[in-house]
Amino acid sequence: MDDCIFCKIVNKEIPAQVVYEDDEILAFKDIKPLAPVHVLVIPKKHIPDLTAITGEDTGLIGRLHLVATRLAEELGVADSGFRFVNNCKGDGGQVVFHLHFHLLGGRQLRGLG
Repeated sequence: MDDCIFCKIVNKEIPAQVVYEDDEILAFKDIKPLAPVHVLVIPKKHIPDLTAITGEDTGLIGRLHLVATRLAEELGVADSGFRFVNNCKGDGGQVVFHLHFHLLGGRQLRGLG
């Protein structure tokens, strides 16, 4: 997508503090962190939101979760705990319409049980 900020980050048109990259996945530090550890984990493939995932994407979605676990370990929050969150569409709080997950940790996270 030409106007998607995350696609521009994937294509290296906009800089980001990348913490992980492979052929299908990119993870980078959030520019407005809500916790000491706040990383965005995205597929390089443009998928607008969680509802746009197809059967072809199931392996990719599983890999996103594996990468998040690996990053939680590398960033020192796996043992204390972390949150891996997706906001879907406007009412769900999604601001950038490219599927992404927030990896948050490094402090006590309250709410949502």
